[in-house]
Amino acid sequence: MPDMEQRIQYAKTSDGVNIAYSVSGEGHPYVLVTAWPTCHLEASWTLPEWRHGDEQLAAHVMLVRIDGRGAGLSQRDVDDLSLKARVLDLEAVVDRLGLDSFDLGGYSTSGSVAVEYAARHPERVDHLILVDSFAQAADALAAPSVQGLVAMANSDWDTFTEAISGVIFGWAAGDEARKMAAFIRECVTPEQGRAALAAALASDVDVTERLAEVQAPTLVMYFRDAAFPGVDAARSLASALPNATLVGIEGHWITTNEIAEAIANAVLDFLGAGGTVSQQAGADIHTILFTDVEGSTALTDRLGDKKARELLREHERITREALKAYGGSEVKALGDGFMTSFGSATKALECAIAMQRAFAERNESAAEPINVRIGLNAGEPIAEDDPGGRGDLFGTAVNMAARVAAKAEGGEILVANVVRELVAGKEFLFNDRGETTLRGFEDPVRVYEVSWRGAR
Repeated sequence: MPDMEQRIQYAKTSDGVNIAYSVSGEGHPYVLVTAWPTCHLEASWTLPEWRHGDEQLAAHVMLVRIDGRGAGLSQRDVDDLSLKARVLDLEAVVDRLGLDSFDLGGYSTSGSVAVEYAARHPERVDHLILVDSFAQAADALAAPSVQGLVAMANSDWDTFTEAISGVIFGWAAGDEARKMAAFIRECVTPEQGRAALAAALASDVDVTERLAEVQAPTLVMYFRDAAFPGVDAARSLASALPNATLVGIEGHWITTNEIAEAIANAVLDFLGAGGTVSQQAGADIHTILFTDVEGSTALTDRLGDKKARELLREHERITREALKAYGGSEVKALGDGFMTSFGSATKALECAIAMQRAFAERNESAAEPINVRIGLNAGEPIAEDDPGGRGDLFGTAVNMAARVAAKAEGGEILVANVVRELVAGKEFLFNDRGETTLRGFEDPVRVYEVSWRGAR
């Protein structure tokens, strides 16, 4: 299983503030400015729903999350909490990572930071994603419940953290609400929290005039049941952006795994970075992976239908667990094999290695081994729905992947040369198997074996 644990590091801003950020996953960078000041890179991963959503994203992209100044793991003793200063936090992290281009996201009060940066640096932001955000603080303060919460924060911080759990985040009363309140208290001290809220909702927080300067395609998401900032603020934001898509998500906030997955899928769909086959159709390049149980017909003849079917179910279980762990999509089951698709060649190879290791571990103690051959190719398949309405992939890239798999022996992973080129520089070991003729293809194809027993 890939290491989804986040790596927490620090960057220093131009005004000397230490900013905490985390990195998890691989792929094209998606930089997420978390909902300030209720942000804490470490503590947020103790909230199962929030962590679940982040891991869904990190399975397809390099997820970078940022704690804003004065909160979370970033430097707390900071006087300047203005919008201009918070943009410095984002600039410091992006420069520290050396990102020339990336996708950018902003949650809630940090949406204005993302908009400001995207307007300033259109050449670096590929896509912009705004979740429950607003263009000006007046939009956020429009709801009477929010005005009441701000007044409460200034008088009784502990009561405020309990109240905001229900009013803003939609947590039901009880242990979950208390857990959320405890998380908020861990994010920021009462004094710094009051100062941060005042800064986030100040009258000068207004990026309305910057919206027209944002060149990146933008996804604007809002929670349909949320009082803050509300659908009107989302519509106002989307209508002023040159190239925006508005999407509503059921619920108040990320309070269930289903809501977390809905957000992650909407983001990945917009970025063309992974998810289901229909979502991946937005991306041009797919890595196609086929599995095939070696000698399945002979197994049935020797063991009978029932026992052979039990072995095939084991193959299905191990394959599907690996696909889930590495962000692959099951295109179709083929009886004694699978056709799968990945948005990342690296993830596809890691998944293939994980499969073979899982089968090898099982075979060590099993009475009847399962020997699986795996083949991979990459290209631009044609995406269509099959008669049952499910996403399917067709074309030369798919056909070649199937033929490469057919050349493998049980326990082997073979890849076409294009896959090897896509993961150049990564820690995979290949043995050149030379050129081979594949059924249905006129020209020979160079094939490589992945040395998975010695790979990472």
